[in-house]
Amino acid sequence: MTRPDSVNLAVIQMHVTDNMDDNVTRALGHVRDAAQQGAQVILLPELFENLYFCQVEREEYFGLAHELEGHPFIGKFQELARELGVVLPISYFEKAGQAHYNSLVCIDAGGELLGNYRKTHIPDGPGYEEKYYFNPGDTGFKVWPTRYGRVGVGICWDQWYPETARVMMLQGADFLLYPTAIGSEPAEVETPNTHHMWQRAMQGHAVSNSTYVGAANRIGKETVNGQEQTYYGHAFIADYTGEIVAEFGDSDEGPLLHTLDLVEARKFRAGMGFFRDRRPELYEALLTMDGVTRRG
Repeated sequence: MTRPDSVNLAVIQMHVTDNMDDNVTRALGHVRDAAQQGAQVILLPELFENLYFCQVEREEYFGLAHELEGHPFIGKFQELARELGVVLPISYFEKAGQAHYNSLVCIDAGGELLGNYRKTHIPDGPGYEEKYYFNPGDTGFKVWPTRYGRVGVGICWDQWYPETARVMMLQGADFLLYPTAIGSEPAEVETPNTHHMWQRAMQGHAVSNSTYVGAANRIGKETVNGQEQTYYGHAFIADYTGEIVAEFGDSDEGPLLHTLDLVEARKFRAGMGFFRDRRPELYEALLTMDGVTRRG
């Protein structure tokens, strides 16, 4: 596979309602708009199909999940990818047997499904009760060889973990993407997250892996069973030095575009030596929960 010299990336920022058809129609429109502006890889936010139901724990919301085969809207994005010649990583709530996952499929520019990723790190806290709904992902991290380069994608809480970014880069990713649903937190949270902190975590991945990073987010106020959250937007793209080169505010809606210079990123990455100077034989503590390596 020939590695591209550059790619036009778009990350989508959008509001979400409790009507799946409305959300999907709007998302399809944003994809079409991004493609008309020249985007080749287009990232939508996490679980854009509905309100972020994980604010609360309710049995009824398991009914929002669908199996990948015969899915109600993934086929529409395959058709659009084929029509426009764009790559689409698509987040969705997956049902598989008795299990439920926060998942993502990568659709190549010819409409082909390249594979399915199930979110590895599942948060559990006020306003983000994901462990109630989602089984821990069992796919391992994924990097897909697309028409426009090797795309590595994590999902929301994955974006806080340097291990996620490093593994995808070791697997040959040309750039990293993170669809997300993040914003305000309930009053009982002592140290609420801000968009600055959220961005800095991913900027750190850009720096330590010398790679471009793009993140999509939702905007607006969502009320679920009386609980309310405001999603703070600030979708962004950072370059291989960690500098934010494109960013939305807290209410912009639509595609945010930037051209990624993959040739310069590869040169810079090689020159920094991060992957030359790694010492994986000394990292056994990363395979433990308490940092103590046990043998025998």
